[in-house]
Amino acid sequence: MDISLFYHGFEAKALDRPFGRAISWGHGTARYLYRTARRRQPYTGYYTAFRNLKRSLETQGVTVRVNDFAHARRHPDRPIGISGYPGVFDQVRLPNPAVFGPGFVPPPDQIEAVVARNNLRVVTLPSEWPCEIWRPVLGDAVHPLFVGIDLAAWPDRSQDSKPIDVILYDKIRWNRDARQADLLHPVEAELRRRGLRCVTLRYGHHHLAAFRDALSKARALIFLCEHETQGLAYQEAMASGVPVLAWDEGALIDPHQSKWAPEGLVVSSVPYFDARCGERFRIADFPDRFDEFWARLPEYRPRDYVADALSLEACGKRYLSLLSRAAAQTGHTVTGDTAPERPASADQAAQ
Repeated sequence: MDISLFYHGFEAKALDRPFGRAISWGHGTARYLYRTARRRQPYTGYYTAFRNLKRSLETQGVTVRVNDFAHARRHPDRPIGISGYPGVFDQVRLPNPAVFGPGFVPPPDQIEAVVARNNLRVVTLPSEWPCEIWRPVLGDAVHPLFVGIDLAAWPDRSQDSKPIDVILYDKIRWNRDARQADLLHPVEAELRRRGLRCVTLRYGHHHLAAFRDALSKARALIFLCEHETQGLAYQEAMASGVPVLAWDEGALIDPHQSKWAPEGLVVSSVPYFDARCGERFRIADFPDRFDEFWARLPEYRPRDYVADALSLEACGKRYLSLLSRAAAQTGHTVTGDTAPERPASADQAAQ
């Protein structure tokens, strides 16, 4: 079985013209070499997610055709996948029924026009809580789809020597001065008071290699982020066998999403998580929750959770079921899987 996926972004261009894929490959290779030479992250988050989606489908025996317009046109009844930055909606105009994501989802007041123009039968977001923002407009067309975690790329480091007790992963994005005063600095002070060996990594200010190295040396990770639609960093830590203590107030802070969010929406910094992974805390109860987390540290099995719920194989099966949903009205069969039911919560979506 083969499936056509289309991606348009900084690393790859969906160019519907002669030699388009060759031009895109040359552009992407040059960008990779340039950024690697300057020790910058070579790929954006959307492209990393797209690459993992491709690998996820390959675990299911699927041949993936990337940006192959001619092939998609020869099979207009077959569903396709569309991913990437907003320009993809202008670059990929095909008659095929489509699944969108991972990528930028237009705001609710623009999404209906895009859905109609690009024949999007399914629109995905990384977990259940952001789906609740778009569901009043899209209804049952919106579904959660997580990025698969490559367990081979993030091997188990739980048995390595551990000269670091805690990685403090700082991904505070809003009201930074206030959160430094009431969260970041008090947590750092509490860890110092306990005599623990710590390293602080701030999102966007470290190279991936530094994160990998820290995970190999650390016993635990404290994750500080207001909310995440998926949260690859904490999941990569869990895949590495590192338990997580996550700040999780449940409040939506992003001003753009807040404009559209339904009243009472509960969000999470760790939308895929269960008792094997670690614990959650709020600012007011950090010391007590840390005591509980630290006492139970040997009991957690975060890598088992990732293997069960977030692996490449699990993502591939999920995506095929969404393609089946997109294809249902054309009569084309993608897989024997039934269309997925909407989970009641993000945690249930992961299980």
